[in-house]
Amino acid sequence: MRLTAFTDISLRIVMRLAVARPDELLTTRAAAEALVIPYTHAAKAVARLSEMGVVEARRGRGGGMQLTEAGRVATVGALVRGLESAGDVVGCEDDPPCPLRAACRLRSALRQAQEAFYASLDTVTVGALVDAPTGPLLLSLTPPRQGTGVPVL
Repeated sequence: MRLTAFTDISLRIVMRLAVARPDELLTTRAAAEALVIPYTHAAKAVARLSEMGVVEARRGRGGGMQLTEAGRVATVGALVRGLESAGDVVGCEDDPPCPLRAACRLRSALRQAQEAFYASLDTVTVGALVDAPTGPLLLSLTPPRQGTGVPVL
């Protein structure tokens, strides 16, 4: 199973916010630059994370974002379920629909496998994701030098 780029970006933003100081407001642009993510993708991820109650985002001068308490205690499984589309792993109902869908056992087996994947992620918290060595690395990331695409360390 492969997660969407949207989920990957969202999880990276959550991880960066998880290591922020309690009084630190991180802008979407700063997070995007440090994590080498296109700003427009980061903005969409932050909007979705905000809708989910994981991130509190404030606009305007002095604005920024922080992880909410719900975001701090969230499991990766819950986050991935909320970020990924709820559809099946395979496109049984695509156009044209699969001719085997009425009697196929693969769909059910893949659904069980998908749930097992999520269940395994339910044991991992956001806090566990940023334990050393990941947390210190996240804190060391700074935006890339102008025009180089290479982070300044």
